[in-house]
Amino acid sequence: MRKEPFLIGKYYHIYNRGTDKRIIFSDVFDLQRFIQSMEEFNVVDPTGGIYNNKFKNREKFRISSPKLVDFVCYCLNPNHYHFILSPLVDNGIEKFMQKLGAGYTKYFNEKYQRSGVLFQGRYKSIYISSDKYLMYLSAYINLNDHIHRLRPWRSKSMDKGVKLFWKSSWGEYLGKKKENFCNKSIILDRYKDVN
Repeated sequence: MRKEPFLIGKYYHIYNRGTDKRIIFSDVFDLQRFIQSMEEFNVVDPTGGIYNNKFKNREKFRISSPKLVDFVCYCLNPNHYHFILSPLVDNGIEKFMQKLGAGYTKYFNEKYQRSGVLFQGRYKSIYISSDKYLMYLSAYINLNDHIHRLRPWRSKSMDKGVKLFWKSSWGEYLGKKKENFCNKSIILDRYKDVN
């Protein structure tokens, strides 16, 4: 159990990786499914799962149900992820992360005919205690693929010839993607000119 509660309006670095450092995004469909999960499970009301949602009017459901968390930025690497989240309701981060972890693990286990845990224990969290730390972490997370030197092919330490898949909110911050998933104002309002 977490000793300190997540406080509404505060910011937290949330991260985890695959058990035994395993790859958690084996192809582009896994990555797309995780991103879809990030969006569809971020609601206060029960979702019934992504499969069930495809039979509903998802857009109407998302508009009518309040969000659990605000995303500031994210990075999904082949074997781990990073988020900066701010809870919007009591227990928002806990509820969101439980839905996300359980939902994606179920999808992954069914697809790859495996069982058991996918992630290395409970997600980790760090309270972002200062504005300076928030700015540092937003750059660290948005550019995490550069920090890990990810390229379209695995490094020498991994199996050669196997493609890697990753995604971050960096393109959204640069305005190169039409997505409006993250609440970027907390970061971008600190700069007069982002170009």
